[in-house]
Amino acid sequence: MIPISDDPGRRGTMPVINTLILGANIAVFVYQFLLLPPLAAERFLFQNALIPARLSANPLSVDAWLTVFTAMFMHGNLIHIASNMLYLYIFGDNIEDAMGHVGYLVFYLVCGVLATIAQVMVDPRSTVPNVGASGAIAGVLGAYLLLFPHARFKTVIFLGIIPFFPTFAAVVVIGFWAVVQFLSGFSTLGLPSEGGGVAYFAHIGGFVAGLVLARVFARNLGRAREHIPMYGAPRSSGWR
Repeated sequence: MIPISDDPGRRGTMPVINTLILGANIAVFVYQFLLLPPLAAERFLFQNALIPARLSANPLSVDAWLTVFTAMFMHGNLIHIASNMLYLYIFGDNIEDAMGHVGYLVFYLVCGVLATIAQVMVDPRSTVPNVGASGAIAGVLGAYLLLFPHARFKTVIFLGIIPFFPTFAAVVVIGFWAVVQFLSGFSTLGLPSEGGGVAYFAHIGGFVAGLVLARVFARNLGRAREHIPMYGAPRSSGWR
């Protein structure tokens, strides 16, 4: 189930911060994979990715903590960044509208940090570089689930090679995603991580952080709710 557009009604503000975050992620990806030669790209990865063993061995190191933030804007491949940016584009603008520009930026970064801490706590000795905006975006999903559970989403589901485009409420779309993350994460506990893979506990940590912090940061939730069809009279509006 892949969300491809939502119909939450009009936004009250332009998603300036969400757009800048999208642009920053894409710019870093272009720089790393298209502008740097292979050896320099590998060095860039190990210098700026979050390595759990490096942080847990040096919890007071400024350089190690800087990688918590730099890693949020790096990705491993085209599919990785494409899927993350799709989710950020669809969900992030309405959360920015609910929280305000500065509030959303702080919320996004805090969720990313807490997601990283969750992953490091689960696997503190891992030397696998962790990259990606997934933990911060998981926080955005958690906030969306809490604030706009019945906003409508158009999705694509493939049965074999045949695509279907059903519509679901956010509680179904995000709930399905969350169940997959929790089941996948706890099924990997105790397994070796040196081969890389998905940092499920970063997703789980970010998602829980988003649920907990959403109302704290949503300073103008009342205005945001006016623009969600479930909270008022049903009305039609264009999909994006």
